[in-house]
Amino acid sequence: MPTFQYEAMNAAGQEVKAEIDASTADDAIAKIRTQGYFPTKVKEKAAKKQKGAGGAAAASGGAPAKKGISLSFGGRVSAKQITTFTRQLSTLQDAGLPILRSLKILWQQQKPGVLKNTLDGIGGDVESGATLSEAMSRHPKAFDRLYVNMVQAGETGGVLDVILQRLAEFMEKAQRLKRRVVGAMIYPSVVICFSVMIVTGIMIFVVPKFRDIFKDFKTDLPTLTKYLMAVSTWVADDYGWAIIMGSPFGVFFLIKLTGKSKAGKRIIDMIKLRLPILGQIVMKTSIARFTRTLGTLLSAGVPILDALNITRDTVGNVVFENALQKVHDAIREGESFAGPLRAAKVCDSIVSNMIDVGEETGDLDKMLMKIADNYDEEVDVLVGSLVSLLEPIMVVTLGGIVGLIVVSLFLPLVKLIQSVSGGDSGNGG
Repeated sequence: MPTFQYEAMNAAGQEVKAEIDASTADDAIAKIRTQGYFPTKVKEKAAKKQKGAGGAAAASGGAPAKKGISLSFGGRVSAKQITTFTRQLSTLQDAGLPILRSLKILWQQQKPGVLKNTLDGIGGDVESGATLSEAMSRHPKAFDRLYVNMVQAGETGGVLDVILQRLAEFMEKAQRLKRRVVGAMIYPSVVICFSVMIVTGIMIFVVPKFRDIFKDFKTDLPTLTKYLMAVSTWVADDYGWAIIMGSPFGVFFLIKLTGKSKAGKRIIDMIKLRLPILGQIVMKTSIARFTRTLGTLLSAGVPILDALNITRDTVGNVVFENALQKVHDAIREGESFAGPLRAAKVCDSIVSNMIDVGEETGDLDKMLMKIADNYDEEVDVLVGSLVSLLEPIMVVTLGGIVGLIVVSLFLPLVKLIQSVSGGDSGNGG
């Protein structure tokens, strides 16, 4: 009997690697599932037997059996693709089409790539008897815990079409918010880059020509001009230009490297929240994200403790992760939601007050969605304010730098003219 090597996820989400004896790849997958694992990759140990296994799989069930050989497709699916897929699947389910038929329609519409391969695998699993949430859980690079739990809640409650619609709306709003923030940052980023390039170009090509001219003056240069010449020499001759151009990449990689550790990520996230204006944007974006995620999960019928765990893992900020963990522990001990959130001091008082009202009225999910909508609007206002503030700052800064360079270059000329005038006056006397 052939031996198959497999990689799988256990119920806790941990990766398991082992071997199993089975007659075909489908048989191996079935045995792995009976052990409580979700296989993500299955292949026959002996390379020379792969062809036979593939032929047996194809003979036993066509295309779905072929996916039993390899279930790992590599690469990630973009959030935009998942959002579009979710909206389309929601529409097909609302029209009453069977889930397998809906998956096949969407698979046919996809261009060749990771998502098409993923849908191919999901369709095969569903056709083999797996639920949609089980099939999706085997592809964590495409469908995260939030997505899988939402789908599972929809399947349990028999309202998959409604849940998919809510999930699509959630993802669309999240994408819109991200586009607004990123789009608003493009203009100042481009202006700053061009400003740095222009000033660096002046230091490399313009200032050195004046330096050669000033050598013939045989007179002491003003202090400001000496500093300018020193900076120009560093930029042009001592590879200062490379440091200037490479520093953004260096800072980026330093932040990434620091963020690898838990302590480093916490420090970075705390710094983000304390930055002027930008910190407010980060805070309000995080609040909008976690309230919308939690509200969507609760409205889908996910238990609040499970919903808090999922929200904590997807909020994207360690400070808010710790606050939500405290809320989770407090609720498990029988306390309310608003109390520990208020004690964590990561949100405005209005957030905890609205959550308190939502708990009392039994409409916590609706109240969370209202908070998310309000904070989305506040993020829009703050982003607009940041852009409006950056424009004059950038203009004044660039003008000041260029003006300083011009003054530094003309001061020796003024000094030379004064010395020549003084000499002429002495000769005339």
